[in-house]
Order: sequence, then C-alpha cells, then structure tokens
Amino acid sequence: MIRPPVPLSQFVLKVHARCDLACDHCYVYESVDQSWHGRPVTMSDQVIVRTAERIAEHAASHKLASVQVILHGGEPLLAGRPRLRRVITELETALQGVSSLDLRIHTNGVLLSEEFCDLFAEHRVKIGISIDGDRMANDRHRRYADGRSSYDKVIRAIRLLRVGPFRDLYAGLLCTIDLANDPLAVYESLLEWGPPRIDFLLPHATWDNPPARASTAGSEYASWLIAIFDRWMADGCPTRIRTFDSILSTLRGGESHTEALGLEAASLVVIETDGSYEQVDSLKAAFDGAPETGTNVFEHALDFVARHPGIRARQQGIAGLCETCQKCPVVQSCGGGLYTHRYRTENGFANPSVYCADLTELISHISISVHAESAGGPRAPEHTLSGDNFRALAAGAGGSAAVRQLIEAEHSLRRGLLGQAYQAGMAHPEVSGEVKNALRGAWALLTTLDREQPKALEAVLGHPYVRIWAVRGLEQAALTAAWRGTGNQTWTPRSLATHLGHLGAIASAVAIRARMGAAVTVPVMDGAVHLPTLGRLALTGNAAAGPSAGESETARVSVITNAVIIRVGDAHWTIDLAAMLAGEPSPVQVDGTSRSAEWQPVRMLRGRSYCIALEDTDPFRGCYESEVAPRLTDAEFARWQNGLQEAWQAIGREYGTFAAALGAGLTTVVPLVPAQEGRDASASVRNAFGAIAATLPADPSDLARLLVGEFQHVKLSGILDLCDLYDRADDRLFPAPEGEGKFRIEELLRGTYVSLAVHDSWGEPRKIGPGPGADKARQPPAQWRVRSLASIETLLGSGSLTPVGSSFVEEMRRSMTAVPGAWLA
Repeated sequence: MIRPPVPLSQFVLKVHARCDLACDHCYVYESVDQSWHGRPVTMSDQVIVRTAERIAEHAASHKLASVQVILHGGEPLLAGRPRLRRVITELETALQGVSSLDLRIHTNGVLLSEEFCDLFAEHRVKIGISIDGDRMANDRHRRYADGRSSYDKVIRAIRLLRVGPFRDLYAGLLCTIDLANDPLAVYESLLEWGPPRIDFLLPHATWDNPPARASTAGSEYASWLIAIFDRWMADGCPTRIRTFDSILSTLRGGESHTEALGLEAASLVVIETDGSYEQVDSLKAAFDGAPETGTNVFEHALDFVARHPGIRARQQGIAGLCETCQKCPVVQSCGGGLYTHRYRTENGFANPSVYCADLTELISHISISVHAESAGGPRAPEHTLSGDNFRALAAGAGGSAAVRQLIEAEHSLRRGLLGQAYQAGMAHPEVSGEVKNALRGAWALLTTLDREQPKALEAVLGHPYVRIWAVRGLEQAALTAAWRGTGNQTWTPRSLATHLGHLGAIASAVAIRARMGAAVTVPVMDGAVHLPTLGRLALTGNAAAGPSAGESETARVSVITNAVIIRVGDAHWTIDLAAMLAGEPSPVQVDGTSRSAEWQPVRMLRGRSYCIALEDTDPFRGCYESEVAPRLTDAEFARWQNGLQEAWQAIGREYGTFAAALGAGLTTVVPLVPAQEGRDASASVRNAFGAIAATLPADPSDLARLLVGEFQHVKLSGILDLCDLYDRADDRLFPAPEGEGKFRIEELLRGTYVSLAVHDSWGEPRKIGPGPGADKARQPPAQWRVRSLASIETLLGSGSLTPVGSSFVEEMRRSMTAVPGAWLA
C-alpha cells in the first residue's frame, strides 16, 4: 500500500552556490552532478520572497506547528549579512501567525564573525559548523583550493560560539568520517570544543562508487564508530551524537533523529539559488541530475512537489525498501540507510545501503551494549597576504611582517601535506599491515601533540625538508605500482614503506621537543636514525652493511623523562634529552653490543639577528641539482660560522632593505660540494621554503649576494603558494633581452625578481641563481637595470599574467624605476 504524501516541513535554502573552501569530499562540487555550474551565485530577491511565500502557504495549508529552514550552500556566509538578513526577515514575516520558525545555518565557519553572530542572535538562528577532527584530520580534506589550512579559522568560529553572548546559538559540529583518522583522537578533539551535538557523517558513496575500505566486504566504518560509541558510553554520554541517539531511540521503538537511519517518512526539500526545488542534495553523489524535480517556486506549490516520485519514494517506510532490507533484523533502526547510498546504475535505489555491513554491525553492537547496560554491565591564522605585504614583496625586499605571513601559510601547507602522505600510505595496497600500524601510531601521536604541545609541532613543521619528504612520498606512492610493472628497481614497495615511515621520525622529533613520553617506530635510512631538526644517530658496523640492509631496518625511538633511547635490533643507545635539545654532541651510552654509533646534532649558525640551521644530516636535503656536502667537520663548521657572521655584516651594508626579510625567513643553509673549477654555487627549490643550499665563498660579500639572491627565489615560491601570478598551463618560451635565450614564464619572472635584490647593492652585479641575464655577471648597474626593465615589459606583454600577477609585476617595475640617481651612472 502506497502512503499518501507527507507534508514538507524541512527546507534547505541554498542561499549561495559557491564555496570558499575546496574540500575534496564535497558532494556538491566533487560528485558526478555538476549542476552548480549553471546556478546563480546568490539567491535573488525574487526567489527569496517567493520561497518564503511558498513555505508559509504550505505550512498554513497543512496546519504545521513548526517548520525548520536551514540556510545552506555552497557556503551561506558568502551571501553576506545584508542578503542573509533579507532571507531571514522574509521568512519571519511570511510565517508570522502561521507556524513557528526553527532557523539554522550550516557553515564551514571560516567567515563567521561577531557581526554575523549579532545578526543570528537577533533572529535566534542556530549555527552548525563542519570540522573533521583535530588540525591534522581536518586539514586532510577541508582546505582552500591552494592547499592552505582552514583549521585556525574554524576553531576561531567555534570559540566564538562556545562561550560568551553567542553560546545559545551553538548547534553542534558535523564531521565526515575518514578511516585514516584515529576515531578516538577525532572524538576527543571534537569533544574538547564542548559541542551540544556531534554528527558523524558517512562519506557519500554508491554501489557504482563505493567508499574507500580495505576490503570489498569489510565493515571498517562500523569499527570506527564502535570505538567512539564505547568511549562515549564509558564517558557517560557527555554530548549528543546523532547517529548513536537515533539507533538507541529506534531500538526502543522511538523515532530516528536523522534521515540516514530509521523508517520515518522524509519531509525535506531543497530550494536552489534559482528557485528550483530539488530532492535531498546528497543525491548529487548518485548520478548527474539525480536531485532534480523539474519544479520551481515560481510555477509550483509545495503540495505539487510533495507528490514527486523521488520524494514519495523516501516516505514509504519498510514498503519502500528492497527485499533484502525488508527481511533484515535491524531494519527498524537502519531503515535501509541513507537513500543516496543505495544507488546502483542497474536498478536504481532498490538495493541495501553500500554501508550495509557497517550499519548491521554498528546497530548490533549498540543493541548488545544496551542489553548489557540494562543487565548491570559496563557503560584551533589567516593565510593571505595583506595588501601592504603583497606590495612590499612585489617591490623586492618584503620585510619581516610579509615573510612571517608566508611562513604561516607554509606551515599550513605542510600540515595538509603531512595528512595527505599519511592517507596515501594507509590507502596504498603495497604498504604492509605492519607499516600501516606504525603509520597509525605516528599519526595518533602527532594529533595528540598538536592538541597538547602545538609549539613543538610548529618547530618541526618549520623544517623545510618536511615538505620535500611529503611531496616525494605522494609522488612515489602514485608511481610505485606503475614502476613495478616495468621491472624498474629504483622504487620498490620496501623503499616506499621506508619513505612513508619517516612520518614516525617526524612524530618522534615533535615528542622530543615536547618532552612527552612516546615510543615510535622509525626507518633506518642511509645507515642512520634521523630525527628532523635535531640530528641523526649515525650507525656503523652491521647497521651500515649496505643500502638494502639499511633500508630494511627499523628503529624504536622511546622518549622518557630525561633521555631518548634508540633501539636497532639488539642494540640500543641512550642520549641525554636536554643535551639533544641544546644541540650538543651528547655522549651515547652503548650497552651490550659491538655496534658503534655517533649522535650528530644539527648545528646552528648564530648571530645577533639570526639563528640558522646548518643542515648536513637530513636525508631529504639532497633535492638540489648540485651535490650536497656530507657531514662537516668541526673545523668546516667553524669556517661557516665565521663566514656567515662577516656575510651578515655585508648584507646590512649592501642590502640593508633585504636584511629584515632574510633574518625572518632564512631558517636553513645546506652546504654544497664545491665545483671542480672552484666556482661558488647556490640553489633553492620550490618545495623547501626557508632553505638555501650554497658553497662557502672565500669572500663574505660573495656569500651575502648568494644568500640575498637565493632568498628572492624562496620568497617568490612562498608567494606562488598563495597567489596565482601566471597561467601555469602556459609552456611558451619568451625571449629574454639581448638574445640571452628563451625562458618559460616562471623562469623569466624568477630571474627578474632576483634582479630587484641585485640592484640594491651599489657594487657590481654578479650572477645569482638561474634566469635571464645570469651569464652577464659583471655589467654596470645602469645596464643591468635596462635589461631587467626589458624583462618586466616582456612579462607584462606576455598575456600569461593573471590580474594579480600583473599587479605584482607592475609593482616590480615601480620599484625598479624609483631608485636613486646612482642607478643611472
């Protein structure tokens, strides 16, 4: 028997059709349905007014005591306060005397401010915020399009709601489940923010596009939720969790609290920015056009929409389910799961949920727990460049404030990459279960440390080669399977596991800096146990028998109250914790082994206005075209210390305006092996922000020029992480002035940007880094200036610059032309 239509009482208003984040699990923008492309960006006045009238008309017709309206998107806050106020007041006016209005807004939180909260407080609008756990869990998916973290802004929004005048607006937190995230770490991090309710959402998936899991018939999502349920019960249910509340309610014969569970008739309709009515918008994950009804607010009453076959199908209770579901013992609680998750191309929605095994196991576990209990059983920065800092950087020098903004953005990017590398390892079929367990342990430690000792994590994230490691790991994970098929032995599953295992070394270094007890498995690479930012334990004897043996070994790093214990096989060494943190070559105690080892700390080059790591230990520092030097002797280090002191004085004299930025952003120098002809060399790479590689010139002024010039490349790399300055798909070659050769757009931009630093010196310009003009090492300043201005004109005329890029290069031109008269000498 077909049930009659149920009145619609829940309305999702898509007030804005775009989003300021680029979450890779978003069903609106990342699923098969891409109808958002054709929608107006914002709901118009006409749509707002007609929508309010239609809802009031429907509520009056069916004598609804209340209706719920959820302001949604995209990101609804992008609509702005005036537009949101118009939506709210039109709804209130239309429903006054007709039905009570339960108003809510679902936001990613990054734009939430006191001004928005004042508006919502005035109209009693409840606020729900999306966040996927702690910083690392959240940054794996909820990032800006350029990879920047959204976490700090989301935490700022939650703090705004958690205490003070807006606490009554706090509706709760929504978290999309990711199996790669530790469930208890996610639960604890969300609980820390005191939410009135947490909603754990299964990732939208269908039988055509099933969810990520270790095996096709697995129930990993159940295991993930069960771990939280058991902890939640043991904690005394400190907050409401909608999935658990719904299952507990339906097991006792009550109603469900979510459309994803239970047999209640659906009463929801979505209204898009153009006024179109749609079914539940999660259907966008099923197939292109799945949510469409062919109706709109201008031509159709909501009674007509309620009779749509797609909406009626979600109102038929057990009769609307497939035969398998109808016979299932947990159907009263499960209800077939979310309608979207049943879809298969061959037979539409006449299937159990693609999460069937998970829902069965979860509901069964909760049912057993309830019976046991009744029988007495147990029960967080904004990563954009300000206008002033953008102009300062474009002018050449930048200053310390601008560089600090680049550093903050870089740390955020490294957090995201750390999570992506972890996810790649956990999902890769060539990584063994043992290695995945080690990765899981390292990740859990990092999330705990991030929560309890964030400064220690920031110190390690400041290391330039964390990003090199993460980027290479992602590339290697993507290519391993293809390379295995070719018989190439350069990359193997073992070396991939060793590479990804460095996550444990990163976690160990953070734990050491936090002085927090931990025990972590890390790989032995190149005959050493590496602890980023701290140094390495160089092993000799059997530990360095060869690359193959070295890469197959692992070490256990244990952090205790006053020492770090490193075990490799039967051998172990103890290093004083305070000495390690001070960068001292602490004596290593060796017990019961013939193996020998030497602790080699990262040594610091120190001056009154700088503290720079001379990095000759990190295994990922060899990312430059030139060969990096091996571990320096104490005498060689002393020469670097003296050379840099004199070079820094030269920087102050000859490059005064560039000194502040250099002092703020240069964290690491990697010694290079001198070329055979004895020429000085320097280098920087795109993914190692803050680091420069160089030989040590005999003349301190030459070292000053190397550092200043290469740091221009470093700054520009940071800028390019935040701003699209040119069309990255443009691979044309542009002629450099006076027949120097041809360069791609980024090469031309880099060479010209370096020239801004060269011109700051009153001495003779010399070769600094790659780019046009690099071979003209001894030209007079006036001639160098003419050539650089010609390069700027080539850039501006290329047609490849974005509007932001054009502004950047225009500022470069203003800086180069607004110089003292001595330039023209």
